[in-house]
Amino acid sequence: MNGRIRRLGLAFAVLYVVLFVQLNRVQFFGAERLQEHSINSRGLIRDFGQERGSIISADGVVIARSVEIGEPVDFRREYPEGDLYAHIAGYQSLNVAATGLERIYNDELAGVTVEQQFRTFAGLFSDLDTTATLHLTIRDDVQRAAREALGDRRGSVVALDPRTGAVVALWTWPSFDPNLLADPDGSVANAAFEAYLNDSSDPLLAKSYRELFFPGSTFKLVTAAAGLESAMIGAFAPEFAIADTYNPIPGGSPIRNFAGGSCGGNLVEVLRVSCNTAFAEMGAEWVGPEQMIETAELFGFNQLPPIDLPNAATSRFPVDYGIRLADVDFYRGGEDVILVNGAVGVYENSARLAQTSIGQNDVAATPLQMALVAAAIANNGQIMVPYVVQELTGADGTSYQITKERLWRQAMRLSSADVLRAAMVEVAVNGTARNMAVDGLMVGGKTGTAQLGTDPPNSHAWIIGFAGTGDGVPELAIAVIVEAQEGASEQTGGAVAAPIARAVIEAYFS
Repeated sequence: MNGRIRRLGLAFAVLYVVLFVQLNRVQFFGAERLQEHSINSRGLIRDFGQERGSIISADGVVIARSVEIGEPVDFRREYPEGDLYAHIAGYQSLNVAATGLERIYNDELAGVTVEQQFRTFAGLFSDLDTTATLHLTIRDDVQRAAREALGDRRGSVVALDPRTGAVVALWTWPSFDPNLLADPDGSVANAAFEAYLNDSSDPLLAKSYRELFFPGSTFKLVTAAAGLESAMIGAFAPEFAIADTYNPIPGGSPIRNFAGGSCGGNLVEVLRVSCNTAFAEMGAEWVGPEQMIETAELFGFNQLPPIDLPNAATSRFPVDYGIRLADVDFYRGGEDVILVNGAVGVYENSARLAQTSIGQNDVAATPLQMALVAAAIANNGQIMVPYVVQELTGADGTSYQITKERLWRQAMRLSSADVLRAAMVEVAVNGTARNMAVDGLMVGGKTGTAQLGTDPPNSHAWIIGFAGTGDGVPELAIAVIVEAQEGASEQTGGAVAAPIARAVIEAYFS
């Protein structure tokens, strides 16, 4: 009996220790994770109705501020610019979980961090304003230009400085009015939230960095980079045969150029005319899956982007192409023919690789991701960490945090970036991105049309690119998508999206 009691006591002691360790792990080591979890609104409820710091654009426009009202709470949150910054600043609400910067920086705006509460000895004994103000990288003039140029068409615009990662415009239409969700009257906030939730256009979703789209021909820049990095492709060699159809090996559906046209030539030429057949062959028979996957991931695909906004989406490039069957020589070479690319492997799903190489099949990207592709080419192959908050300051001018530029990924070598930068300039001068060009600036671009397979045909119109004032690293990288445009023309990106990009470029450099 005593033995059983001892064993039972030992079991209870072990369970107690396990419980103690788990409690401390959750309470101390997991505290930050729990506080930031989307379903935890305790801190937001605690701070609702209290004074908070402002959110201000890079050029001094007030995006969010606290206004004293007295009843039913001391302060209410106000967003003077309405929908213009709704997907960036987010909102603070009593009944609905906060979003955007209002959530990410809740404690700093409310002034309840330890550093803010006790930044001076005097703060222990006086009622100082401890709130922090967020100073953003977003420029109000560029943000407004993006909204005006896109108009009432569904789509997104992302513009950033490729040298630093500082985002200067981040716009999605449709947007929403955060003032309704911040109303102290819970019934008003709930009604507005329900209305937005039931809107089929999903205005609450920041599609600029949280929604995935087929990138279409804009992805050909990644394929081109993979070719250059593999040393199989150069700017002027090889020359791809002029063709209207590419037949994948070992088999699969033929890939055709737009409107049944024929095209071919070197890398610069096939980029200029956005030649499907050449890029399908390039990815499947010159680069191969390993190099394509590696390059796509170096550009940020299949990686969570480290932007300082919540719930960013991870862009996608497929990684399963089956087993290796043979090499290109086996399928394309004759008995006495040795091909330059003959040793490149052919896989079970090389037909899928041909499709993903032109941005089709299961390739999906956010507008932010495609802006980072353009930024990598502009910035000598380097992708900097994207960010929207430049600095946090206290009411007395104390600087709590300054964001410094940091390298995220080295997407490719400098020599590869040089080739692609020059090729994109050619696309803007003599190719499909001519409507993006701005007099007096060095502009490079790449259009894209992502067909949606609808009847009648609809397609997303894309353009990505860069602009600069001299021969150095361009100062601006940009991505524009206009969703579900009628028709499926390769020229849609140039006709629809390019003028939007040009308006944003002109605003930035003005």
